[in-house]
Amino acid sequence: MFSSATAQWLFLTCLPGLGRTRRRELLTEFPDLPQMLSMNAATLRAVGMTADAMAAIQAWQKQDDAHPAIREVRTILHDCQKHAVGILTWEDTHYPEQLRHIHDAPLVLFTRGDTELLARDQIGIIGSRKATPAGLDHARRFAAELSARDLMVTSGLALGVDGAAHAGALDAGYPTVAVIGCGLDRVYPHQHRRLGERVVADGLMISEYPPGTPARAAHFPQRNRIISGLSRGVLVVEAGLRSGSLITARMALEQGREVFAIPGSVHSPVARGCHHLIKQGARLVETVEDILEELGAWWSPPLANEAAGTPEPKPGGKGPLAGLDGREIAVFEALGYDPQSTDALSSATGLPADQLMQSLLLLELQGLVSSAPGGFQKIA
Repeated sequence: MFSSATAQWLFLTCLPGLGRTRRRELLTEFPDLPQMLSMNAATLRAVGMTADAMAAIQAWQKQDDAHPAIREVRTILHDCQKHAVGILTWEDTHYPEQLRHIHDAPLVLFTRGDTELLARDQIGIIGSRKATPAGLDHARRFAAELSARDLMVTSGLALGVDGAAHAGALDAGYPTVAVIGCGLDRVYPHQHRRLGERVVADGLMISEYPPGTPARAAHFPQRNRIISGLSRGVLVVEAGLRSGSLITARMALEQGREVFAIPGSVHSPVARGCHHLIKQGARLVETVEDILEELGAWWSPPLANEAAGTPEPKPGGKGPLAGLDGREIAVFEALGYDPQSTDALSSATGLPADQLMQSLLLLELQGLVSSAPGGFQKIA
């Protein structure tokens, strides 16, 4: 086991006292994982390794099966074999390139189904768990039509819009990707067990959580960043103003993805989130062509954005602007505590209208600015 590359990556994720961000930082400093795991105590201490993590690495070097982190790796390997769960690590060729470029990408993905699908262009479809019949119909229809136009549908297998989107793609004869917030030996919610089996048979189900991990509320925002990270854009079908779908929309914007929203009745509470997104610059969608037109005009792969000098959001840091990129910071700094028109902000920042509205939407979702009569202003 100790010479297995897969086991080494699992061990990195099991190191105690380290979060995702710190693990990514260590890989940036020491891209050769076997070399990092062979460092002596003095070197580990010098790079700021925590005492618990350092003790685990020393146990790994001694092949000490009694250490909890090593026992955990063995358990994961055993459970994956037992439940026919694949393991996709950061260095694997099938690890999705678009996901690799979000700042908190998972180092390991657990999979059931066809991992080659991850190389295809994807569109996230998300929305309310308590969708209306019209919303469910929209999700199914758009999923089928987008699939037919060579965009694979990715969602979270939740009740409501998510499930309808998966079913719409599958019923039309196309694969779909489901990202779940628990281990792949179980399906959550249980009402979608049969749907989950269809996804695995004809598409792909993935999770960053090993088998045996129960569904927890804290897992779902983490799952959502993977849905948006895999996708070229995210379509919000129905969402309330406090919906988790708006959090996913914010994550999509942070990751440089496009956000689309379908309008609904002004009397419907599950349409208000979509209307809010549209007011703040999300593309109003009536047909699949609206999505394809926008993606064709504006989307480019993460590597192309980096080459053009557009920085990715950085994890960590302090203050209200931590994690924002240069464009959002420039817009925030151009704002005052009195409303300013979008024309004035566009002139001050040099941004075209579509990029300005996308930045304002992200800042509003972060709770940093608000819309007001006459324009936008900072929140005091």
